[in-house]
Amino acid sequence: MTDIEVRSETASEQPPFLHLDRPPAEVEVVAGANGEIELSCPRTMPAHPDSLLDYLTEAARDHGDRIFLAERENGATGPWIEMTYSQCLARSEAVGQWLLDRGYGPERPVMILSENSLAHAVITLGAMSISSPVAPVSPAYSLLSRDFAKLRYIFDLIEPGLIFVEEVERFARALDALDLTGIDVVAVKDGTDGVIAFDSLLETRPTKSVAEARSRITPDTVGKILFTSGSTGIPKGVINTHRMFCAVQGMLEDIRDISREDEPGVVLDWLPWHHTFGGNATMNSILRGAATLYIDAGRPVPGLFDITIQNLREIAPTYFSCVPGTYAALADALEADDALRRNFFSRLQGMSYGGAALPQALYERMQSLSIRELGHRLNLSTGYGATETGALNTAVYWETERMGLIGLPLPGVRLKLLPVGGKFEVRVKGPQIMPGYHKRPDLDAEAFDENGWFKTGDAAVWADPDDPLQGLVFAGRVSEDFKLTSGTWVHTGTLRVDALAALSPLASDALVAGHNRSEVGLLVWPNMAALKTIAPDVNPSQLLDDDRIRDKFGEALAGYNATVTGSSRRLARLILMAEPPNIDAGEITDKRYINQRVSLERRSDLVEKLYAEPTDDSVVLG
Repeated sequence: MTDIEVRSETASEQPPFLHLDRPPAEVEVVAGANGEIELSCPRTMPAHPDSLLDYLTEAARDHGDRIFLAERENGATGPWIEMTYSQCLARSEAVGQWLLDRGYGPERPVMILSENSLAHAVITLGAMSISSPVAPVSPAYSLLSRDFAKLRYIFDLIEPGLIFVEEVERFARALDALDLTGIDVVAVKDGTDGVIAFDSLLETRPTKSVAEARSRITPDTVGKILFTSGSTGIPKGVINTHRMFCAVQGMLEDIRDISREDEPGVVLDWLPWHHTFGGNATMNSILRGAATLYIDAGRPVPGLFDITIQNLREIAPTYFSCVPGTYAALADALEADDALRRNFFSRLQGMSYGGAALPQALYERMQSLSIRELGHRLNLSTGYGATETGALNTAVYWETERMGLIGLPLPGVRLKLLPVGGKFEVRVKGPQIMPGYHKRPDLDAEAFDENGWFKTGDAAVWADPDDPLQGLVFAGRVSEDFKLTSGTWVHTGTLRVDALAALSPLASDALVAGHNRSEVGLLVWPNMAALKTIAPDVNPSQLLDDDRIRDKFGEALAGYNATVTGSSRRLARLILMAEPPNIDAGEITDKRYINQRVSLERRSDLVEKLYAEPTDDSVVLG
């Protein structure tokens, strides 16, 4: 076996990046038998506390008057309601005392159904301070589901002592679907008989028992039970310990920009706290840095993104992080509005994305805007993790112009790459890995191999096989790849990203089809807003049948196909879909990750129509 350490820099004729005082990219590569490779970071992880609550108490001590969280009154239209670090600590201690008085602790979890809010944060930190595990559940399971099957499953698995909702009326149907016998229901607004007012928890006078309970937290204490999205079936409850929380923050401490460590961070963010991206990577980083988070009620969808834009007119972030779909809508707004662009970039030091690959063309648009406003480029980074890995395993923390990377291991993380079909299956070890699934030892046995490596199910390839320091590129889910009738492998993950880039802005998402077929095809969810600009005179319900729309898709397919070779990369045909992905059917998560296998099975009639001979009129040929 051999050890390799490589360092390299890529020159660019573009304006320089804003310099960030971070460590250089480093990696140790150990080649093993059968083509296996192990990767690790040679740097030592910075020291970190044993409990996430230590970050809160330190911030309250050192920056007590600094705003920790802020939310709009009435959700989107009212003034900002702010909560300082001192206020949050006092409120969470009051909640902790109330819970202790009612017998809560490690064996009696708290279940949260509502979206991000000040109260959501307080009850989370209050429960965690007395080691009562918190189970934040996707609001979609309560508000969008029709059968509440996933919600009931989670409820029965968790066996909570308390359920928290922001508003009883919004969650009434979901609550009615559960057996609430012996359950405390706490609500902020419109309480009814039997519902406990959240304000009454805040009126509790804390005693020294809360501090004593907090002092008993160890790295192995369970802080949260986060649920996988359920895109492959029934949701799995991932045990999240304080070791996982704090190890990830230690990794992020390693790559922070030390040149600006005295400048308090300001973030505007909507990412949900029931997911590891928003709830662990973002929220815990805010705590570690004693930064300020403005809770955004907007979303990157028509009608709701206007809320985000209005917030960005008032809040100038120092750092902006979101999913790629947000950047597409944001770029449109920034290009059209000088005042908005000026405020957005006024103190921005960096950006990041996660959840999916950012199209290269969208990266170029954001950099053009940065150059136009600031005269330099901004680092646009990303990372790679999972609910089971505490949000992070790898990161791209160096200057790069290439999107789609997942980076290199952070301190304390070890990756094992197993060759499979021209790419590598990714397995992981480290302090950020979950101890297991809640009450599902059968799933634990499937999740880890015989040597204790967590099996992510994801695939990766080298950005440059001759230069490991260029990092790894995400290559989709191993289980989503398929073969054409020619025996050629189609790598769904990378092809989907390239296809969406080629079809931008016409498509919002797509399914890659072609298993046991002679050519690759796409089932496309169109971007209706973009289509409306092409055919403004057509009723939205008839847009997919308009010849001008199909011609545009045909041109985009032809343009893409002119740049590729090989049947596994060529997109021969596509069909447009009117029905959105269905969360109850497991097609989509609330973070909008599409499960290719489930969706293709559910839409098998459209797959048959896509490949039918003679070709159906609805099919666009490339």
